[in-house]
Amino acid sequence: MSDVVITAGPFTFTAAFESAAPLTCAAFRRVLPLEAQLLHVRWSGEAVWAPLGDLALGVPAENATSYPFPGELLFYPGGVSETEILMPYGRTNFASKAGQLAGNHFLTIVSGAEHLSELGRLALWQGAQPIVIEAAR
Repeated sequence: MSDVVITAGPFTFTAAFESAAPLTCAAFRRVLPLEAQLLHVRWSGEAVWAPLGDLALGVPAENATSYPFPGELLFYPGGVSETEILMPYGRTNFASKAGQLAGNHFLTIVSGAEHLSELGRLALWQGAQPIVIEAAR
């Protein structure tokens, strides 16, 4: 079952909300649809991230991790670094220039995961890619 549709660059993914992060999921639902740009990470390994500036959802750490698996999307509510969504496609140790971070694992890709590596390479070699996250119909 999918809760959201993610269009990132030329790829489409579906994802399910994680019940272990209910506050993050509820807050995130309220800001859908969300449009941003995906950039390749600098310190975290094999992932792309969507900087969200000062977006404040007012959520605490829940289901937080620094080591997400491919397809496990993290929401970082800000603090040491800016608010962001992290979308790993390979080995990832979530970090910023200030050091290691932990983000709330709130979405998991349920279809399209086979394109995550292609998306990562596209962002790495060709630059920012548009991302739209919207409620599934």
